[in-house]
Amino acid sequence: MNRREFLMSSAAFGAMMLAAPSVFAQDKLTILGSVPNLGFPFFVHMLNEIKAEAATQGVNLTESDGQNSATKQTADIEAALVQKVNAIVISPLDVNALAPAIEEAVKAGVPVVTIDRRVDNVEGILAHVGADNVKGGEAEAQAVVAAFPNGAKLFHLQGQPGAGPAIDRNKGVHNVLDPLKDKYQIVFEQTANFARAEALSVTEAGLAANGKPDAIICANDDMALGAMEACAARNFTDVKIYGFDALPEALVAVRDGKLAGTVEQFPGQQSRTAVQIAVAYAKDKTEPKEKLVLLTPIVIGKDNLDKAERLSETK
Repeated sequence: MNRREFLMSSAAFGAMMLAAPSVFAQDKLTILGSVPNLGFPFFVHMLNEIKAEAATQGVNLTESDGQNSATKQTADIEAALVQKVNAIVISPLDVNALAPAIEEAVKAGVPVVTIDRRVDNVEGILAHVGADNVKGGEAEAQAVVAAFPNGAKLFHLQGQPGAGPAIDRNKGVHNVLDPLKDKYQIVFEQTANFARAEALSVTEAGLAANGKPDAIICANDDMALGAMEACAARNFTDVKIYGFDALPEALVAVRDGKLAGTVEQFPGQQSRTAVQIAVAYAKDKTEPKEKLVLLTPIVIGKDNLDKAERLSETK
């Protein structure tokens, strides 16, 4: 081989080596799994299920904790796009604040599947998998009506403003109770931002101003557990408290009679289905059978604990 042939051969080999990582990278897809805040047990479970399904599907997972910051979650999406992930599975902290970053991903040709929280004002999202939170809120309110057929005085702790589930669950509760307001009076209604400590202080304020209610409807289990603590401190142990999410700690409280019920929305099934849809499209452009997959939540009480997705995690 003469010098010229050697140089040409070396250049070709070098070009091949530079190209190799991108070629080999296609052998194993990478997806971003992003949740709003790992400070909440619900999202820890959701991300764990995303991780488990990614392993089952044989793809790499880049994990993102939004840390309760739309700015942080947006930055994680932008970083993932720079890294050229093949798909994004995301539960957005705020459906409006995250819309620009999700739109950027869609425009870049990266398939996006949302879970739990739907972003309606961005076109081109591959699919949404979640619970029908309106129906979940309705089921929660209907459980209260069934428990108090003659009427009740109620507190209502709402979720984080701007979060899709909070909006929908609130709508569901009012769908049921507003037509019955002569018998079922919401005497105290305030957000506690899905947080246990905040729910404790908010409930304490509600009890001080309004006295003991018959029941407290909460938009998630963390708030229900905070409300439970506030009631216990005043020895109001007969107040029926309802949560939402069927966390293991809440299921234990239901079993022990400390919570009246919690709404199961099957977050593990949501997460796994979302990953399956995202990977199928990233691999060979397989379109989902349904763009909108909504699971129907159910109220878990003592009589149907076996229906809870995370019952095996209770102690």
